[in-house]
Amino acid sequence: MVADPEFHIDAATGLLRAVRQVLSPHRDARPAGQLPELVVVHGISLPPGEFGGPWIDRLFCGDLPADAHPFFEGIAGLRVSAHLLVRRDGAVVQFVPFHERAWHAGVSSWRGRPVCNDFSVGIELEGTDETPYEHAQYAALRGLLRALQATYPALAAGHVVGHSDIAPGRKTDPGPSFEWARIASCRAPGDGV
Repeated sequence: MVADPEFHIDAATGLLRAVRQVLSPHRDARPAGQLPELVVVHGISLPPGEFGGPWIDRLFCGDLPADAHPFFEGIAGLRVSAHLLVRRDGAVVQFVPFHERAWHAGVSSWRGRPVCNDFSVGIELEGTDETPYEHAQYAALRGLLRALQATYPALAAGHVVGHSDIAPGRKTDPGPSFEWARIASCRAPGDGV
């Protein structure tokens, strides 16, 4: 079995080394002194059910053309982002430095604490609720979680949840196709599913 990739974070900049950087304008400052305490796993595909292409990058950068696909008409003006995207082949793209707030969670709450964007890292996996995620994505996610937990002490507790856990009834991702057992070594007991 191939080992999970190793990732390294520059703590001063909040950027992963040796991954593609596409910095999103859809970010802002975390509350003063706030470091990441939670990782939120999402699933995304654009258009729905299709993989590859430039559309996720363009959505997170605010330049998704509304006329490129009928689905885009309803989302082209959204101001959303995530810290990271893990493509189907395991390639990682960073959109927001970890010390900044990405706009990924929306209306959300974790253990009674609202506004999860303030204290979380958002990781999007290219996929759908129904389509199995790829081995390379789980391997990359485990490597990313280990790097985050090594860099940010509050993440060492291993609190990793799905978007559906912080926005129940509103969000379903990463969906039933996501195999939580494949990242169990990086999670706190009792989180999410």
